[in-house]
Amino acid sequence: FQLYGYCYQDSNDIPDTLTTITELGSPLEMIQLLQASWEDRFRICLSLVRLLHYLAHSPLGSVTLLDFRPRQFVIVDGELKVTDLDDASIEESSCTSNSDCFMEFPARNFTLTCSVEGRCQSMNEKRNLYNAYRFFFTYLLPHSAPSSLKPLLDKIVNATGNHTKHGHMEHFLFHPSPSVNSEFTQKCVKSANTKYRRVPEAFIPDENYRCWPSYHHKGCLLSVFDVNEAIEICDSYSQCKAFVLTNQTTWTGRQLVFFKMASNHIMPDPDKITYVKVTD
Repeated sequence: FQLYGYCYQDSNDIPDTLTTITELGSPLEMIQLLQASWEDRFRICLSLVRLLHYLAHSPLGSVTLLDFRPRQFVIVDGELKVTDLDDASIEESSCTSNSDCFMEFPARNFTLTCSVEGRCQSMNEKRNLYNAYRFFFTYLLPHSAPSSLKPLLDKIVNATGNHTKHGHMEHFLFHPSPSVNSEFTQKCVKSANTKYRRVPEAFIPDENYRCWPSYHHKGCLLSVFDVNEAIEICDSYSQCKAFVLTNQTTWTGRQLVFFKMASNHIMPDPDKITYVKVTD
């Protein structure tokens, strides 16, 4: 969380009080996240992995969030940030044997190694990782993901569930660019038989229809890798008769495209390109 300022107050009425001023975020609603595009959910998971990495290597040592639930987080500019640090702890559990390092969760349990110093090895990091898996990754990553990514995403989700976040997960999430723009987010596009007429510097202001997921609540606005993917999407919707390439991109560089149900009214627009389906 971005800290803008703080004030320490020590008086008879309110002793030892610290007031902080932080950036404003939106409450995390899991249902809304599941309705968002996979690309946006991937971005949230990316920010969560970066948070996990920071908590494991913070200047204070390994930090665990004892109350690691969605209500403890907010969304700021499309990224996940923790907002409640009351239950944060830097204490690693003490032990005399491995049996003292038992971690119990609703779905499964783990036993960690007791170090020669008498501390459960990486317990803080492992607790954060498994909570991230059961509250976030297992829902947000596989749901409606591009088919070409599902095998790799399954490996990532399984790795977090087994307390091994390295390897594929760090490469996939810590290094999203330029890979995420090509290998990771480009779908396998089949050659389309439908022909489209290209109309440069043109836009269709109306003729909207709704689709899911969409970046626009009153229309069908999706991200594509290139024109071929836009053609494939338009061909997959029976009501789609045209689409408009905008000059806007998502955070990964994918282009935003409006899909339209007709092309009766085309207006000039120097920042857009319209493709109209050719009918026999």
